[in-house]
Amino acid sequence: MPNVEAQNCSVRGRLAPSPTGLMHLGNAWSFLLAWLAARAAGGQVVLRLEDIDPERSRREFADDILRDLRWLGLDWDEGPDAPGPVGPYEQGLRLERYAAALDELTSAGRIYPCFCTRKELRQLASAPHAPQGKAAGLAGDGSPAYPGACRELSVQDCAELLRQGRRPALRLRCDDTAIGFDDLVAGQQHMTLAECGGDFAVRRSDGVFAYQLAVVLDDIAMGITQVVRGDDILTSTPRQIFLYRLLGAQPPQYAHLPLVLDHEGERLAKRHQSLTLAELREAGVPAQAITGYLAWRAGLLDSPRPCVPQDLVNGFAFASIPAAAVRLPGDIARVLRELG
Repeated sequence: MPNVEAQNCSVRGRLAPSPTGLMHLGNAWSFLLAWLAARAAGGQVVLRLEDIDPERSRREFADDILRDLRWLGLDWDEGPDAPGPVGPYEQGLRLERYAAALDELTSAGRIYPCFCTRKELRQLASAPHAPQGKAAGLAGDGSPAYPGACRELSVQDCAELLRQGRRPALRLRCDDTAIGFDDLVAGQQHMTLAECGGDFAVRRSDGVFAYQLAVVLDDIAMGITQVVRGDDILTSTPRQIFLYRLLGAQPPQYAHLPLVLDHEGERLAKRHQSLTLAELREAGVPAQAITGYLAWRAGLLDSPRPCVPQDLVNGFAFASIPAAAVRLPGDIARVLRELG
């Protein structure tokens, strides 16, 4: 259940970076707008490091992210370096809490083992009898949509698969229900859980807790009331709202932002090394130029000009944010240098 101390403030937003690489302009876009949304409402900002994947997360990336956020002029009220009442603020230190919640869901009959590999799930999704439309292909988090292959396995079936050396993931048994929510940017949404991929994993076959479970438990414990993030995971939201309901907690207000794309229309990723904040800083781009350019693309300024985040608080409005993806020019580094 939510921590009482954490809810003294009516709006609590969060910055939740994953320390699996360097921050790029797409990350700066999301974090800037999440910070502005909380500060414009007179709210608090919580920084949480989502380092739940031990194979991909690196301490040096976590340090770099904190440095880049400060360089941009973003601050936080609680975080790994600013302890508060609802810590720890690193997912890798919250594993016992995830395990306890998983036990609770298991006792409620909501959890079952799934022995399907990702390859098998892709094959099932492409089979002639597979669901078509929104429920086909990939779920909102990029994982294959789940056709329910292991949903009704018997105890004997599970024992045999374990004997063969198969390691199961754990899935949440979802209801055949639709979830509606009013998104502050994307508008009214209404999706069934089947359209979002069906029963979803809450723990991977390697024992790592899944994003969907961890983020909901953390947001509940930290009293988060507002979540601002990219619209690439819009279809994860009904899953998370369903988890909130199972756990007896109130979901936050969501705002899903359009993505930032490169000049070819591809979403930014680790391969865009030239668009990381570290590379741009080394190339002579000032932080104020990045803030001003992104604010202009978000509809918060009538023209791009250098500014600091605090300058934008009073004029922030979700209604200003465009619905379409933000496509960067090919010479964005030059544009930013000249702007600064």
